[in-house]
Amino acid sequence: MNKIITLIVALAFISCTKVSVNTIKVSNNDELKKAISDVKPGDEIVMANGVWKDVEIKFVGKGTEQQPIIIKAETEGEVFIEGISNLEFEGEYLVVSGLYFRNGHSPTKNVIAFRTSEESVANNCRVTNCVILDFNQLERDQDDLWVQFYGRHNQLDHCYIAGKTNGGPTVRVDLKGNQSINNYHQIVNNHFGPRPRKGGARGESIQLGSSFTSMSPSYTTIANNLFEECNGEVEIISSKTNFNIIKNNVFYKSEGSVVTRHGNYVTVDGNYFIGDGVDKNYGGIRIVNTGHKVINNYFYNLIGENFRSPLAVMNGIPKSPLNRYNQVTDIVVAYNTYVNCKSPWQFGVGTNIAQKDVLPLSEIRSARPLRSVVANNVIYNNVGDENPIIEHDKADGVTFKSNIINNQGVSFKDENRIEPSTFELTKISENIFVPSGISSEIEAYKGFGFETITTDLFGNSRENSTSIGATLPGEAKDPSILDKKKYGASWYSNEVTSSEVNVVEVSNENDLITKIAEAKKGDIVSLKAGKYTISKSLVIDKTITIQSADSEKAEIVFTGVENTPLFELNPYGILTLKNVVLSGNGTQQAFASLKENMSNHFGLNVEGCEISNFNYVLKAYKQTFAEEITFTKSSISNCENGIELSEETNDKGDYNVEYLTIESCKFNNVKSNVIDYYRGGYDESTIGGNLLVSNSEFTSCGAKEKNGILLNTRGIVNVNINNNTFKNNKVKLVALLWGAKNNSHSNNTIQNSGKILVEENLKMKLMY
Repeated sequence: MNKIITLIVALAFISCTKVSVNTIKVSNNDELKKAISDVKPGDEIVMANGVWKDVEIKFVGKGTEQQPIIIKAETEGEVFIEGISNLEFEGEYLVVSGLYFRNGHSPTKNVIAFRTSEESVANNCRVTNCVILDFNQLERDQDDLWVQFYGRHNQLDHCYIAGKTNGGPTVRVDLKGNQSINNYHQIVNNHFGPRPRKGGARGESIQLGSSFTSMSPSYTTIANNLFEECNGEVEIISSKTNFNIIKNNVFYKSEGSVVTRHGNYVTVDGNYFIGDGVDKNYGGIRIVNTGHKVINNYFYNLIGENFRSPLAVMNGIPKSPLNRYNQVTDIVVAYNTYVNCKSPWQFGVGTNIAQKDVLPLSEIRSARPLRSVVANNVIYNNVGDENPIIEHDKADGVTFKSNIINNQGVSFKDENRIEPSTFELTKISENIFVPSGISSEIEAYKGFGFETITTDLFGNSRENSTSIGATLPGEAKDPSILDKKKYGASWYSNEVTSSEVNVVEVSNENDLITKIAEAKKGDIVSLKAGKYTISKSLVIDKTITIQSADSEKAEIVFTGVENTPLFELNPYGILTLKNVVLSGNGTQQAFASLKENMSNHFGLNVEGCEISNFNYVLKAYKQTFAEEITFTKSSISNCENGIELSEETNDKGDYNVEYLTIESCKFNNVKSNVIDYYRGGYDESTIGGNLLVSNSEFTSCGAKEKNGILLNTRGIVNVNINNNTFKNNKVKLVALLWGAKNNSHSNNTIQNSGKILVEENLKMKLMY
């Protein structure tokens, strides 16, 4: 009887303390504003399914930990925030869930901000289960942030964020003001999907603070996120504050690194860095500043160099200002595993003493790492590596202890720093291999503070272990690091099912115009032999192929007005043109981007074509960008200008294309800008663009080139000019190459065309 009475009392107590939820359904912006103005702790505002266009949400309220105030979608993923829209928080314990930002851009400097003004910030607020996709400003130089943190104890979790093409980090934590330091923000369980290459700096996925708050404590945690193809720039995560934790994340085929750019005492623990053994752009961890711990990380198939090497420890600038490079001191690199990584440890990265003639003393990185320890690490190579350690400058301030390598018997010069061994690997999954059979005679080094490294990569306790490497010996389960269901919004997937290619046959001008407009992404428009006279630009706003149907090339004659393009390359317009003849009247452009509102990238692949009598073959305007432009097996003749990619003259490290390839082409009587590819500004962190000119012929070109250089590559970092013929080009130089960078030439035949000159140190305008 007593038990029954006790149960009844308990149930009555639960019933009395149960919190009721006040649900408010809203269907338009006015109703949403009214609901927000009246909210009380525990209220739940439900946004009706559908498109919410041009909505600026100011979410102001004070919930409690037990009774947060929530704005959520009626159905997750079916509330679309479009047009000129954004979201700002002010207050305490506010939650937003289930929204989908697409087809628009923010009217302010942020899509989601944890404040409404400098003084009015958010604390203990949360954005969860949301998507931000391609929500770009109309111009590349209109910088913004998609999520900007202020205040304290705010959280971004289980969101999918992808497609940022304009300048500015995707997510940034700001520490301006006492209300935003010691913030303990959480960025967890998100899926950062593809961020396309930007063509310059200001393309990080996450930035923690800035150089001017780099002395401030942040305590931000970035954990359990998937970074997939985050290629915006050389820094994926840029930590610029103190006491941050970057833990248990997966960096999958992402062209950049985790960088402790400014600030100190960052812990980088238990992360996976997965490459493909081919792309040198996939990076690892780059270290600057003081007191960092790099522990329990796994590196696989990374072959990047210098800034993008698996472990890059930089030289600093003596007495560096806040916005440059401080000396590396007192770091620990311990218990990491490297599998099939080329020259995984690189020290003195960024040293530029050889450039002292063209740089001020305040830019010379000569301060080598000091008082640092590299210990208990494991390296395994299927193919022996003669240089597992590269010293761009001496690593004499680094102590090496208890590191081993299975180098397949290939000798190397650093056996006093890494001991050769014969252990093997055990396959756990497609990308994860753990060492097995390491000799028990190799005991872990116990340095100062090493007792705080209490677990391994998989979370197993190190308390009673003397083992080295990222993983302890024993049976290991597949952690399923690439199971996308573990990350991001529960209702969204970025997996794309392949569809059959649709081939559309065209036989006349009207049909061509109509079919291009109606085509779907990936379609092929096949031109029957004959002449197609086109008077207005063909708009390319999707991925599409246009090609001749037969061995006889179709011919497109453009009669459009002066300074208009035959092919107008719009945002998302990626054109492949095969085996087609193009001709103009000498005043138009064969291909050109839009002059403005290029909110996304374009691309161009020209193969087996004949192009003649245009003012420009390709004109890329300022603030436009292509990841790839390729001309192969094509002829270009009697054009006033060739391929011009030189309007990014702000000298901030920007450029118009990442990869420009000219292969097996013929240029004849192209009077100027034969190839004009420009990147301005001294910025050592920008390590593009990329130009290949190979097996091509240049005849009677450059007659009107004002600077007397046939191939203009000013500031481009990677240039390869090989196996070409240059004949009767009225120029002083075929090319002026940058010797200090990755510029090279070989096996070229030059007749009556000047010469190729290599200048070791080109003087560039400082960006800082």
